[in-house]
Amino acid sequence: MAAAPTVRQRRLGAELRRLRESLGPTAEEIATRLDWSPSKLSRIENARIGVRVSDVRLLLELYGVEEGHREEIVALATSATKRGWWDAYRHTLPERFAAYVALEDEATAAHLYSTHTVPALLQTREYARSVIETSRLVTQMSTGKVARNVDARMRRQELLKRPDPLSYSAVVDESVLLRLVGDEGIMRRQLEWLLEVAELPNVHIFVQRLQAHREPIIGEAFTLLRFAPAYDVQFPDVAYIDSFTMQMDLQDDEITERYRRAWKALRASSMDPDDSVRYIARTAQEKWSE
Repeated sequence: MAAAPTVRQRRLGAELRRLRESLGPTAEEIATRLDWSPSKLSRIENARIGVRVSDVRLLLELYGVEEGHREEIVALATSATKRGWWDAYRHTLPERFAAYVALEDEATAAHLYSTHTVPALLQTREYARSVIETSRLVTQMSTGKVARNVDARMRRQELLKRPDPLSYSAVVDESVLLRLVGDEGIMRRQLEWLLEVAELPNVHIFVQRLQAHREPIIGEAFTLLRFAPAYDVQFPDVAYIDSFTMQMDLQDDEITERYRRAWKALRASSMDPDDSVRYIARTAQEKWSE
């Protein structure tokens, strides 16, 4: 599997496309001027291939980009040549999911709705292993691959405690806290971990009670990723939908706006973080105590 493109690569491709389109020529016309293959520029603009910094300089010179912005784009191109940590798991993670991990790693904020399990970034190692092992019946995943998937999930969680941590807000359906995963001890320790991670200033958990009136009623889990501008280039919000057989990320502004409104409505019908923490503590003690 090819390495998943980073947000830096996607930003770079999108900005190069914007600059070209502002001038008018097609990608094929620019490629002809530079004696490139007809599809090379198109693949660069869509982050399907990497691009050398020297090629980026050629494009910027051809587009007549002013010096200040040119240096920002060159810096972005230099940064885009670096591979992400997830590249070490390219033979373990599905291609579409690896692409999501690349997006998640560079996001500024994540808004998530979880319907069946504790969100991945909030899972303990033993809970994560139990969740991943449940798919072995149909995926025939080897024991070694299960272990590598668990390791990758734990590596993703470093986003919450890095120097510039991800701002993470999760609406968690109450059934997630009541559904047995693994055994009672695993569940108790998982809920206790939720209490601990909820103390981080960048983590907010909203429990949605089963008896709460909710609008809209959504059966799918989803994540909305948001990105801060970098190197003078904005990157659009991304909605990610994960199901048993399909993962997809959507960058259409109309679709991401729908998910943004849905998440806000779901959060509004949930308990606030303080009440959610108290409910999690009570559930851990009353339902999952040994």
